[in-house]
Formats: sequence, C-alpha cells, structure tokens
Amino acid sequence: MAAIKIEQLSKSYGQLEALKPLSLQVEKGELFGLIGPDGAGKSTLFRILTTLLLPDTGTAEVAGFDVVKNYKEIRKRVGYMPGRFSLYQDLSVEENLNFFATIFGTTVKENYDLIRDIYVQIEPFKKRRAGKLSGGMKQKLALCCALIHKPEVLFLDEPTTGVDAVSRKEFWEMLQQLKATGITIFVSTPYMDEAGLCERIALIQLGEILSVDTPEKIVTNFQKQLLIVKSDQFYPLLKALRSYEMTEQVLPFGDFLHLTTTELVDENLLKSWIEERGFTNVEIHAGNPGIEDVFLDLMQTQTS
Repeated sequence: MAAIKIEQLSKSYGQLEALKPLSLQVEKGELFGLIGPDGAGKSTLFRILTTLLLPDTGTAEVAGFDVVKNYKEIRKRVGYMPGRFSLYQDLSVEENLNFFATIFGTTVKENYDLIRDIYVQIEPFKKRRAGKLSGGMKQKLALCCALIHKPEVLFLDEPTTGVDAVSRKEFWEMLQQLKATGITIFVSTPYMDEAGLCERIALIQLGEILSVDTPEKIVTNFQKQLLIVKSDQFYPLLKALRSYEMTEQVLPFGDFLHLTTTELVDENLLKSWIEERGFTNVEIHAGNPGIEDVFLDLMQTQTS
C-alpha cells in the first residue's frame, strides 16, 4: 500500500485553477520531492493532503485513509511543517515542544529518540522564546514539533526557504537520517539543486505535474543539444542568440547562457556566427543538463 495515493485531484479558487486534475503516488518510506516555483500549486496540494483544504474533484489517500472521509485518522498519523513558521512565538522552545506533544497525547520523553539528533542542536536555547530564534533554529524546532508524535508521513512545505546555505545543508542531512527510521517524507521546494537529494521527484508548474521519476532518469531523458555560451557582452549576446535561426531556447545561468537548439549545431560554426556580430572572448562548449534545464524545457512545452 502506498503512503500517498492521489487520483485526478483538482482545486480551483474562482477562475484560478490552482491544481489541474493530477495523479501521483508516493511509496512507504520514500523521500519524495515536489519541485516547482512559487504559485505552481505545491502548498495547495499539501493542504489538501493534510486535510486543511477540500479538493474540488478526485480522491487522495494518506496512510491508507481518505483525506475527506477519514480526516481525523489522517491528522493522527501525519506531521506537517508549513512554509511559514507557525509555532507560538511567545512560547519557549521547550514549551512549544511540550505543547505539541500534549496535543497528540504523547510526551517528549516517549519519542525523544526520534528527535534527539535535531533537538540537541537547539537544546542550549530551550528557554528562549521561539520568536527570538534564528531562521535555522526555527526550522529545527518546527521539525521537532512535527515529529514529536512519531508520524507515519511527514509533510514539509518549502522547509528551507529563507534560511542560509549552511542551514539548508544541515536540514537535508537531517532528512536523510529521518528516512532511515522508515518515515515517509514528502517535501516541496522551489530550489532545483535540492531535487537531486530526493529518491524521486515530481516537477510541477501551473497546477500540472510535468514529470515524475528519479532525478537521474529525468535528466537522462533530456535528449536535446545543450550548449554553454559566454562572451564579454552578456545581455547583447542573449538578445543575439534569440535571433539565431536554430535557437529553441536561450536562458541565463549565472555568467553563462544555456542554449538549446532545434537541431544539432556545430560549435565552431556557431562561434564564428557570434564573432561575426562583434562579440569578443567567446566561449562555447557542450553542457550536461541539470534538473533546472529539464524543468524550463518542460515549461516551454507546456505553454507552447
């Protein structure tokens, strides 16, 4: 039995179609990522699966229970960490943790083994009010509170948004450790670099699932030529390449441009074409696509 099973689920807000009918399955014990930008529908899906929002059509099951008919059973079995810090800011670290344990009819002592490795990092600040913690410490406290009742499925909605790079790295290391306990983890993120840290991912945009697979297979399925291009004149080059007859898409990635073409292009011929237009210090080489390249390509296909 899957930990999460979604069939033709949809949700609209007036004329805005937040989720188009989508189907998805997350296996027990899996670390699954929902990857997409702001407004893609990630939070709407999470709110439905955690019984905070009713779907318009379709069905969804979490831990074997229907999100509409059996919402009370689901709430006992899931942990949920929303995108915005939602704990009681006037309560201390210790008080927040005890409060959430009490709500679920348990104690911190009973499930301490599950949160020990995380809690020891914030224990020196246990008397500090939650509102006075740093972003990374708030993140760890919220995760402890979501885990304190030993949930079967853990929902993390953009947990690393707004925290520093070190805290992001530490957080994903904690998730890998939690996975070893058998908890199913369903995490959403707008950061494409975090996709590779999941066992499987779903790419979502405009309420529609674009692709579902392992990060490696999603990248492998990208069969187009990708060229990495650079010159001293960045934005004029971007504009020029958009007029190149074999350009399918060209987008900025840091100091470089990622160019996908409608057919195979000889790198030397393209370099000559660019230099003929007055560009200097031109660099071109074949590139290895990443999740972001695949996502942007799928987005273009979706809107074309």
